[in-house]
Amino acid sequence: MTKLYTSHCTPSELSETDIHALYQLYGTYYGGTSPELFRRDLFEKDRILLLHDHELQQIRGFSTLKIIPFTHDGQQARAIFSGDTIIDHHYWGEQTLPLAWCELIGEIASQQPEKPLYWLLIVKGDRTYRYLNIFSKTYYPNRRYATPPAIQAIINQLATQRFGEYYCAQTGIVHYPQTHGYLKPEWANPDTSSHPEARYFAERNPHHADGDELVCLTALCADNLRSFALRGFQQGWTKKDV
Repeated sequence: MTKLYTSHCTPSELSETDIHALYQLYGTYYGGTSPELFRRDLFEKDRILLLHDHELQQIRGFSTLKIIPFTHDGQQARAIFSGDTIIDHHYWGEQTLPLAWCELIGEIASQQPEKPLYWLLIVKGDRTYRYLNIFSKTYYPNRRYATPPAIQAIINQLATQRFGEYYCAQTGIVHYPQTHGYLKPEWANPDTSSHPEARYFAERNPHHADGDELVCLTALCADNLRSFALRGFQQGWTKKDV
């Protein structure tokens, strides 16, 4: 039997016990937050994907998301905005949650296939940034190539719409006067500092340890997804029952 399984629901369907467990898990890895801030951010999202263990039926991870419809240059599109994503460190390396996330994205994409779907991700840690390279062939910003003006315009539009004055288009960074959360130092992995993706992330977001977040974007479509991300996306696409 697989050690882990997933489910998804709306935040309003969570019990108070669930919300407490989610905050306890979040607080293990991130500082600079509060139960009130966590709850407000949680209930602003449309979906939450939960990772459970079979043996104890406890929540071992979660990922929240919001679906953002928008129009750019006269074309209707949608963006998936990723909120908090946490996995208990005892299960780091397990792909159950990422695969389930890709399946859920495939289901969402299948609802309105005529509209481009993007992943809008704000990143304050290199582990998260490196997922872009694992998931997708082309993503921005990228150490290998400059962001095309048309893509940068979408990033700026979405980030300005969502973060307002806290987003700086010149740097691509979301900076809050008072942090909305930062990775606790004990969970930072110095071994990643030599990784080219991690080095590039640190260059683009030099104050990530204080909670600054780099705005990233990638297209969520079969042509742009890699390996297991593509497999999960295609499995979700066939469900069409979100």
